[in-house]
Amino acid sequence: MSIEASNVIPEGTGNDELDKAIEMAGYSYDPTQDIFYSTMDPWQRDIGYCRLYDELAAPLGMIIDCEPIVFDYLDKKWMIGFWKGQYDLVTGCEIGIYTKAFDIDVFGVIRGAYYNCVSNTDLLQMSYTLKKNGQPLFTRAGKHWWLTGFKLGEFSDPSELSMDITITLHNVSMRDAFVNGLWNAGYPLAEFTRNSATVSFSFTTPHTPPPITRTPNTDRIIQRKNQLLCEKYLEITGTSSNIKDKVKAIEEQSPEIYDKLFKAGISKQLYETFSSRLTPIKEKNK
Repeated sequence: MSIEASNVIPEGTGNDELDKAIEMAGYSYDPTQDIFYSTMDPWQRDIGYCRLYDELAAPLGMIIDCEPIVFDYLDKKWMIGFWKGQYDLVTGCEIGIYTKAFDIDVFGVIRGAYYNCVSNTDLLQMSYTLKKNGQPLFTRAGKHWWLTGFKLGEFSDPSELSMDITITLHNVSMRDAFVNGLWNAGYPLAEFTRNSATVSFSFTTPHTPPPITRTPNTDRIIQRKNQLLCEKYLEITGTSSNIKDKVKAIEEQSPEIYDKLFKAGISKQLYETFSSRLTPIKEKNK
């Protein structure tokens, strides 16, 4: 999870140095919608997915709803995941596509499947509109493995957000397998539509169990911190008319917020620590 490109050339911020910093973080910037989105091949593509990431979200300051949909197709176990909520300083959402690699046992606490991000041959055409209290915040579309969008300084509770999602699977057989995954997760037939290989539905309230780290008390404490961060960001950038000026103002007036600008999701340092523990398991399961 984190701050992709569909089949368009990123417009950028108008500042080469800033664009390079954003690219190194794994993102691009859409000035029309004023959002950041993950690129096709960021460093995050090596992360894969396991439940530990969702459990770490709240402790790392991210209060987000997650919905992993698991299904079997062509002798593979697939997971298409959906996320929406407050990623520290940004409101955002994600769709990620993964296939199971092996089972893991992390510190004797998190047990289950570890998934790889899919290869380019398994990219899917996807789109969504993220809405807040029924009003569109932004729209993303493209053939991708990780379709994301993040809006700086926007504060939201996950319950205020919904995603109107459309995904085109490879064929009708894969569509039926995915629909079976939705059904097993708790989505009744009335909550999604099918048209050839395409499935459309809304992600509002998760049907699957939340991470154990999501509690009313932790949500309240962390969201209060997130709200204050967003308020300070808006206060500092209120007179700035473009992202370049906003980032410059934050860098000059609030270094602690500047450090958070392009760090939505799991940090690279945390991933590298986790990855070092996974390497022997990956080698064993090749």
